[in-house]
Amino acid sequence: MQTESLGIGGMHCAACSARVENAVKKLEGVITASVNLAAEKLFVEFDNTKTLSVIKETVIKMGYEVLEQKKANTVDDKWERKQKEIKSWKRKAIVALIFAVPLFYITMTPMMPFNWLPFWNDLHYIMKHSPLIFAIVQIALTIPIAAAGYKFFTVGFMALIRRRPNMDSLIAIGTSSALIYSIYNTYRIIDGDFEAVDLLYYETAGIIFALVLLGKALEAVSKGKTNEAIKKLMGLAPKTAIIIQGGIEKEIPIDEVVTGDIIVVKPGGKIPVDGTVLEGVTAIDESMLTGESMPVDKKTGDTVYAATINTTGAIQFRADKVGTDTALAQIIKLVEDAQGSKAPIAALGDKVCAVFVPVVCAAGAAVGLTWLLTTGDISLSLSIFITMLVIACPCALGLAVPTAIMVGTGKGAENGILIKGGEALEITHKINTIVFDKTGTITEGKPKVTDIIGAGDWEDYFLQLTASAEKGSEHPVGQAIADEAEKRGLSLLPVTEFAAITGRGIKAAVNGQSVLAGNRKLMDEQGISLSALDSESDRLAGEGKTPMYVAINGILSGIVAVADVVKASSKTAIECLQKMGIEVIMITGDNAKTAAAIAKQVGIDRVLSEVLPQDKSAELKKLQGPGRFAAMVGDGINDAPALVQADIGIAIGSGTDAAMESADIVLMRSDLMDVPTAIKLSKRTIRTIKQNLFWAFAYNTLGIPIAGGLLYLFGGPLMNPMLAAAAMSLSSVSVVSNALRLKRFKAYGKDMIALPAAALWTE
Repeated sequence: MQTESLGIGGMHCAACSARVENAVKKLEGVITASVNLAAEKLFVEFDNTKTLSVIKETVIKMGYEVLEQKKANTVDDKWERKQKEIKSWKRKAIVALIFAVPLFYITMTPMMPFNWLPFWNDLHYIMKHSPLIFAIVQIALTIPIAAAGYKFFTVGFMALIRRRPNMDSLIAIGTSSALIYSIYNTYRIIDGDFEAVDLLYYETAGIIFALVLLGKALEAVSKGKTNEAIKKLMGLAPKTAIIIQGGIEKEIPIDEVVTGDIIVVKPGGKIPVDGTVLEGVTAIDESMLTGESMPVDKKTGDTVYAATINTTGAIQFRADKVGTDTALAQIIKLVEDAQGSKAPIAALGDKVCAVFVPVVCAAGAAVGLTWLLTTGDISLSLSIFITMLVIACPCALGLAVPTAIMVGTGKGAENGILIKGGEALEITHKINTIVFDKTGTITEGKPKVTDIIGAGDWEDYFLQLTASAEKGSEHPVGQAIADEAEKRGLSLLPVTEFAAITGRGIKAAVNGQSVLAGNRKLMDEQGISLSALDSESDRLAGEGKTPMYVAINGILSGIVAVADVVKASSKTAIECLQKMGIEVIMITGDNAKTAAAIAKQVGIDRVLSEVLPQDKSAELKKLQGPGRFAAMVGDGINDAPALVQADIGIAIGSGTDAAMESADIVLMRSDLMDVPTAIKLSKRTIRTIKQNLFWAFAYNTLGIPIAGGLLYLFGGPLMNPMLAAAAMSLSSVSVVSNALRLKRFKAYGKDMIALPAAALWTE
């Protein structure tokens, strides 16, 4: 099986995307096909390479363009093409408006009762006494407008011939009807029937073209803004890299860098690809990846990532991942795929659009014919027919969901929240239970020194002796003690003897003194009494900390307590979720006592402790059911099955690749405050989608009967085709503009916990 995303050019409405999707789905060898109108992409899964060429041929035969794909880590011509498209629509709209304004004025002014309008008398005289000149001027002004919108004819009629009518078909039929009828009446004028001058509809066709082109230009500009998140990400990557060849530095294009190249980056420069530091020490600003504002220290053996910024020292590193394999490229691909995916809520719109245009064409013809038969007024029936076709274009319906998803997922990426698709975005707002893994998720994932007991005024020297003894140990607890000494600026003392006692601790001679450090069993075996610090030891254990006893020269000197400390944001994030009405549960393989201590610190009431890795997914399943949506937040390989089992899997970005690949949402900053932010973003996006769908459906539901003369039938006004064109264009722009309001979305800050529960829920 193969999966491919193809750029599709020339789609203008939901009917276009529905036709392409349905046609591709029917091809032999195609498993699934999905078209996103806003992203202009076809996502297809098929069984062999030959099928891909058939898919492309089918799309081209339908009158659309298959756009070539470029490398994901470069700013390719997609953006240039988008800018050219916007400029093209603007140019056509300007040309159309330049000629449409005078066309509208000269045709409508004589019908106005205001004789103070400029040229009113002249135009009125020409219309009555020189109708042929009046008609010829209208033709002269209409031709350039029709030329600007010629693609509506070519694409629209071609789609009609293939029995796959789209928005262009509606415009083409409507304007063609107006033009043909006007040309017929122009012939009548030439033949001496001057009364036919009142039956010219050139201005109707011209104004429809002008307004639709103006709407398309505004829509193209608005749609371009929905892609700004990806554009920013793609613009982060440097264009060149400095590599070392034969001992000489050489600057080459980023595309020419290969795995194994030795790359030099000087202070202030951007890291061109992912790699491992070979030489030098520096600090790198990784905020574009992690959102952390503080630069991260890097030394030999550390990993660096493409597009991050080298701040202080010069370094040399080996290129490990280039091109589409870099972390930045993977993020870009993830965001692009998410923006191109469909949410389940889009299914209703897709089903409607698949049959909408053919039904409207038939309904328009039927209603127009009915008016003609009942009134005998061909001008009236033609006007109603054109108005129905124009106002029914389902552009807004096709843009309602994908534009909101594109802006929502893009805004998530800007805040370090990578959402893998529309379905994940939609389900997230339904979550009512969240299960957090403990180690590495709620906690930092590595032990730190939390307490030093019994050392009194000699605390630093006591820690210095202990850290010097533990330096030879590979145990994480020993490393935590050594790190604490380094953090305090304490130098290590010389160690002359060292012995690791398996399952107990260590014994060493430090600076001429005997140091024994380990657990209770070690002290009991060495005959060292712990009674002086029993109460403190029990207290530390009750807080989920690991007490390590230290004896110097055979006498108990103190306790160094080590624990996997809770992240700074954990308590606030969990309290926020609880205020939102979401049940929070902690799951861990640790013993019940340690788990309870951590849960108490962060305010979690329900704990699932001593759960084996393979049983985590089973525990998740118990929490799911009708109306119950459970999310899992984790970071390790052992969390991957649970992340898959959950309705929404949320992986911590600092975790393993397996966890990130299994998850629906990835938190790049490893900040748990991003969990409520992701839920808030989901709620806001779904609310926007529902607003868009409501107005899109309401617009067509209300507009078509009015265009069909319903109000006119009961003595009300008759909708003008030009007004229908304006309304149709503005409906698409309004839907996209409503989606763009998501760009004002703000992530939760640490101070948001002060908000009342009701405010959090409405957020």
